[in-house]
Amino acid sequence: MLHSVDLTAVSAGRDLRIDQRTVHQLIEVGTLQPERRPPPTRPVRLAPRPPRLAGREGLLAVIRDRLTSLGPSPRLLALHGLGGVGKTSVAVEYAHRHQDDYGLIWQLAAEDTTTLSASYGELATLLGARHLVDSADPVAQVHAALAARADRWLLLLDNVADAAAVRDLLPPAGDGHVLLTTRSAHWPDTLDLEVPVLDREVAAEYLMASAAEGDAQSAATLASELGSLPLALDQAASYLRATGRKLHEYLELLREHRAELLGRGLPWGYSAPVLSTWDLSLQRLQTSDPAAITLLWLLACCAPEAIPYRLLLPPANEPPVFEDAGIGPLVEPLLQDVFAVEDAIIGLRRFSLVGPPSEGAVSMHRLVQAVTLDRLRSEHRGAWRRAVAALVEAAMPDDPHRPETWTVYATLFPHARATLRPDRPGVLKLVDYLGASGDYRTAQTVQEEVYTANVERLGAEHPDALRAHAALAKWTGMAGDPATARDMLTLLLPVCDRVWGSDTAETLSVAAHLADWTGQAGDWARARDICAVVLPRRRSVSGDEHPDTLWVWAELGFWTGQAGDAASARVHYDEFLPIMERVLGAEHPDVLSSRDQYVRWVGETGDPAAARDVCASLLALHERISGAEHHGTLWIRASHAWWTGKAGDPAAARDHLAQLLSIREHVSGPEHPATLVVRGNLAYWTAHAGDPASARDQFAALLPIRQRILGPEHPETLLVQSNLIHWAGEAGDPAGARDQFTVMLASCERTLGPKHWVTLNVRDKLAMWTARCGG
Repeated sequence: MLHSVDLTAVSAGRDLRIDQRTVHQLIEVGTLQPERRPPPTRPVRLAPRPPRLAGREGLLAVIRDRLTSLGPSPRLLALHGLGGVGKTSVAVEYAHRHQDDYGLIWQLAAEDTTTLSASYGELATLLGARHLVDSADPVAQVHAALAARADRWLLLLDNVADAAAVRDLLPPAGDGHVLLTTRSAHWPDTLDLEVPVLDREVAAEYLMASAAEGDAQSAATLASELGSLPLALDQAASYLRATGRKLHEYLELLREHRAELLGRGLPWGYSAPVLSTWDLSLQRLQTSDPAAITLLWLLACCAPEAIPYRLLLPPANEPPVFEDAGIGPLVEPLLQDVFAVEDAIIGLRRFSLVGPPSEGAVSMHRLVQAVTLDRLRSEHRGAWRRAVAALVEAAMPDDPHRPETWTVYATLFPHARATLRPDRPGVLKLVDYLGASGDYRTAQTVQEEVYTANVERLGAEHPDALRAHAALAKWTGMAGDPATARDMLTLLLPVCDRVWGSDTAETLSVAAHLADWTGQAGDWARARDICAVVLPRRRSVSGDEHPDTLWVWAELGFWTGQAGDAASARVHYDEFLPIMERVLGAEHPDVLSSRDQYVRWVGETGDPAAARDVCASLLALHERISGAEHHGTLWIRASHAWWTGKAGDPAAARDHLAQLLSIREHVSGPEHPATLVVRGNLAYWTAHAGDPASARDQFAALLPIRQRILGPEHPETLLVQSNLIHWAGEAGDPAGARDQFTVMLASCERTLGPKHWVTLNVRDKLAMWTARCGG
């Protein structure tokens, strides 16, 4: 948006000191006398060609296309962008490349109006235009001379303050091009072209070439730290060449002495080093637009990309309580009306200190952020970060478990990570969002930071540290490491007994989770037995309808079935599911999870077709509530494929699982336990669909992964091994199957015992293959 300046007149040649009609009148009365013009000369004033820096070819081509496209003459293009982004270098390079296309090229410094006027006077004299117009104004004289020239000309107006500053300086007529550079982003869409920073790979290659070394990792990291800003890259290159330092040494200096280092050196084509480049802009904002400078400090504390200013500063909102009393009076004006933040954004865009706003968000160059914060004293930096943390927390929706809130959480997440200390309450909401949305690995990472901070601040046995420890175990297991989760809770439980007491709700919760991860790690009977002990104690403490009681009840039912008693498992589910649905609601995640598991016991007690049909209805429900790629949705898809096969269609089961595998690998990773389950089921139904050799090969590829991740004696690992041996036999090696099952049986009896279900399964398989071999 332009403030009281209409540049649409530029392209039409109206409302200027000398317009197109005046030029024609001057020619008609003989003032210009085009037939008596001196022969065209080739005046050129142009800065030396900038050092060759790759990565600008596309931009130069766009400039050429924009200037030479059809439209009224003269053609104007405003190159705008952050200070140090290389606007002048691009303009000068364009002029050098296309000198042969122009009969006149003239570069004028446009920052100071007095200097600019003198430059126009010099150009008017050179063009012999002093007598052409009845005016002492050199600008009008140059305009008249340019309008009368038969050849094409190019003016470069460098470092223009804004549109208003050059409105009367732009030639209204003539076959020419005007290319101006400016930090102001307020130009009509048809006239503006924003100059971006360099591509990260190009910046890294430039640094390696400058340092004459091949340290690609340090070059890439340094390019990232400098935000690929050409001025900063050029300054770094000059320093490296002058001092002989290595890239990794400069990177260390930058991290430890950023302000001092960025204040050194004067790269080609710049009047000031990086540190001083934006100082004037900041000083002007400080005095002329306090709301904009307040917004700048807030944005500088955020992550650099997609800063959701509308979400953080909604109009007419009650401001959050800021820890630092002096912050509120500065921030509150931005919340007072719908235009306050928008006007502040316009102020920042005047100096290209932020990127163009899009859908209520802007970006900010990371080096501008750093320099902005470096200009504050350390206690003030802390105050502004705490203010942004309060704004981020205020913007967080109340219930992170609801899918409709996840888009907001995803938008806020990088800025929360940049500003929230691990002890802030908003961090726990972030962990809940990550877990609810299925990003267990990131939830584990954030929770580990919370746990570490609690231990350092409060001690390992403080109740908050114990809760954080239990939560860390949960997300460790959910991220794919159930054995470590089990071991963490095994060590934690006696501490909870001592601190809280053995029959308190929190200790019983830890015990219940220990049962869960014990089962997930492979000891299903032990998990069942722990649940059987915990459930009556939980019912006594909390009652039958408490959500935690229902969860333990569900765990008892699940591990009972997993340990081999599907009928008893189904009885447990028949008892607690109606209560759970009444208490929590039919679409609560715990209810959906329990219904998913109930399907299994329906199928395993003799009705696979019913299990398949229930899975189909549950799948539609999961997709509506959580989306097509949520972990719960993918689990029920796998279950639906399994019972499709069990109901008599192994080929369809195989095809469903083949489609699911690529999605599961994308969402969870190729070695997540859930992915490995899908791979095992795919191999199983591939065999039952008539291709035992392919199944054998799939199990052979899966077995070493299972052995590495779960261990060679985990029941899931042994099940894969048993399937590999069996389908190798079906593919043509019955004697080999018999011999391998003989060895495996001895191992299972030794490690698992003679009555473990895996041992019994292997014994049955050995008997079958022994009989097939005539033994």
